[in-house]
Parts: sequence; structure tokens; C-alpha cells
Amino acid sequence: MLRYFLKRLGLALVTVGLIMTITFWAMNAVPGGPFEREKAPEPRVKAVLEARYGLDKPIGQQFVMYVGNVLRGDFGISLKTGREITTTILTGFKTSAKLGAMAIVVAVFFGLIFGMTAALFRNRFPDRLIIFLTTFFVSVPSFVLATLLLLVFSITLGWIPVWSATDRHMLLPVIALALYPMSYITRLTKSNLLDILGQDYIRTARAKGVAGWLIVVKHALRNALIPVITYLGPLTAYILTGSLVVETVFTLGGLGREFITAILQRDYPLIMGTTIFLSVIMIGMTLLSDLIYKIVDPRITFS
Repeated sequence: MLRYFLKRLGLALVTVGLIMTITFWAMNAVPGGPFEREKAPEPRVKAVLEARYGLDKPIGQQFVMYVGNVLRGDFGISLKTGREITTTILTGFKTSAKLGAMAIVVAVFFGLIFGMTAALFRNRFPDRLIIFLTTFFVSVPSFVLATLLLLVFSITLGWIPVWSATDRHMLLPVIALALYPMSYITRLTKSNLLDILGQDYIRTARAKGVAGWLIVVKHALRNALIPVITYLGPLTAYILTGSLVVETVFTLGGLGREFITAILQRDYPLIMGTTIFLSVIMIGMTLLSDLIYKIVDPRITFS
């Protein structure tokens, strides 16, 4: 297992390096620059600014300098605010992590509950209702759901404030982020439970008179969790990328809003820092989900 972990860790580092390289060169290939606005500064002022932040050097030299700084843990400072990129990322990530964690918990919990319910009541009204709703939620993007929830529950009905001193304002963003993965987990849980419920040991448990819900919870659910755990890596990626737009819709001061603002303002250090940070989290969660396999099912071996 240690050999497998080290191998995956090496591949993860290579992946982060590729993402950093592609992002840097693609970012600099786009025409324009961070100091070119509707009213561009004087050429002398622009030259001073570029020299201050090292943008007057050749692109290749800038890349080598940036990689060296990243390896030392220095992501630079924002071209717009002058704040350290590390401070900006960590400050914004507190809100994004809170929002994402709650969305993941809601998606997994209700996805498992609805999946088990649909499997137990197969081809009956609860099953048909759950499948209809999950199909609808899968089809609608998170930013559309976020806008609809904001219009209905905050603006029209006024039940949930857009912002409050408590965490009530987090309810709608969590729902908007959690509906799609919850629907996917529901369908995934149902299909895997139906396959497992046809196994011999399940038929033996039924022959012994074990209750249907107990068979699902105690005997079948553990094996059905394997595909759900596989989805935790992509789920984290979806939550993080989906929160970029959802945070903007609900005006949350998270990492997503910082990332979008950095792109609009061409803030190169902040774009690079947030891209690297988000990619590390996504790749790390994918690796963690692979390692959790062994805990859930000891029969799984790594090679």
C-alpha cells in the first residue's frame, strides 16, 4: 500500500506541475495585460509597474522565477490589492470550505437515504417520485438553481435573507450546490443496491426472515458504498468549481469570487495561486478516496 501511495503521490505532483505550466503559458498568451484597462496608464507608468512585478522580463524567465518562488512557498502578491496571495487564498477558502463541506455532507447523506428508499420501493410511487426529481436536478445547472432559489425564497417570499449574522444565508447556496451530486449519488446508490440485493447472501438473509430495511442497511449498503466513494473525488471537483459561480450569485466572500475577480482583472499571481490551490485539493481528494477503499472493503488490494 505504501508503494501505491508513493506512486500516486508522484503522479499527483506531476499533474499539478502540468496544470501550473499550462495555466501560466495560456494566461500570458491572451492579448492584453493586468495594467491595460479602459484608460490605459502612461507608457512610463506602465513600464514602472511591469518592472516592479517582473513582467518586463521574457515569459520563459518569468516562468522559471515563478516556479522557484512556488517551490519556496511564495505565491507572490496581488497586482491589484498588494495583498499576499497566500493570505487572500486562505481567507477566501474559509468560506468556500465551509460551503463545500456542508454541501458534500448534505449530498451524501440525502443521496444515500433517497437511494435506499428508491431501491426498497422499486417501481412504486416513492421510487418514481425520487427518480423524477433526481433527473430534473441533474439536468439543471447549479448556477440556474442558485438564481431560481434566490429569486423565489429571498426576493419573492423573503423567507431566507441574502445575508445575516447567522448561517441562515448559507442555506440556499448549500442547496444549490448539493442538489446535483445528491441526485447522482441517489441514482448510483439505487442501481448498486439493486445489483447487490440479487446476490445469494441477500437471498439467504431474506429466507431467514431478516427485515428488508435491515438487509439494505446492514448487509448491502456497505458494498454499495464503493462506487459512492469513487465519486467523492469528482464530487469535490464539482463542488469547488460549482461554488465559483454560486458564490458570485449569492455574493459570498469565498475563494470563488476571488478567482473570478482575478480573471476579470487579469491579476496573474492570484489566478495562478488559486488554480494551483484548487488543483491540489481536487487531486488530493481523488487520492484520498482511493485510499478509503481499503477501509470500507479490506478485500481490495493495491498494486
